[in-house]
Amino acid sequence: MATLVLAAVCCGLYPLLVFDIAQTAFHQQANGSLIVDAKGVVRGSRLLGQGFTAAGYFHPRPSAAGNGYDAVNSGGSNLGPSSRKLYDTIRERVAAYRKENGLADSASVPADAVTASGSGLDPHISLRNGELQCARVARARGWNVERLRELIQQHTEGQHPGFPGEARVNVLTLNLALDSLTASGEGVRP
Repeated sequence: MATLVLAAVCCGLYPLLVFDIAQTAFHQQANGSLIVDAKGVVRGSRLLGQGFTAAGYFHPRPSAAGNGYDAVNSGGSNLGPSSRKLYDTIRERVAAYRKENGLADSASVPADAVTASGSGLDPHISLRNGELQCARVARARGWNVERLRELIQQHTEGQHPGFPGEARVNVLTLNLALDSLTASGEGVRP
């Protein structure tokens, strides 16, 4: 009898109670923090990175998750600081980042621009990474660089209380704002 009661409580009532509380108190988070556009189309999640490669978009940090931002294969590369493969990969990424963003060969590159996060799905970049990409995005879209910097500031999130770190920019929400403002004609040079 105890087994049946515990099974009913632990396998039925408790999960239903937790589900109900999550849907009531934390609806957005419990459903994946999805971003839905005005037409009702899901564009992504605030919590998962997406691969943007076109010149007119801000690019996320690299992903080591499967075939790029594959949540099923979430995880890091597990390459350590003494790994020759990691060294070569980062060196190639630094050169590509400098070339893509029109930086000098000696320009410093933010670490998040050339290294994957532990999950491979980080949706954020550093403010410095965003600022270094401004000129490329502005050229590709015909935007004013200062307007892009303002947009970055509008999409900057502070660090989590009690955790070390720095302010960061959610790449998906920033790029969706870019598309929205481009469609409305805002941000374009006069």
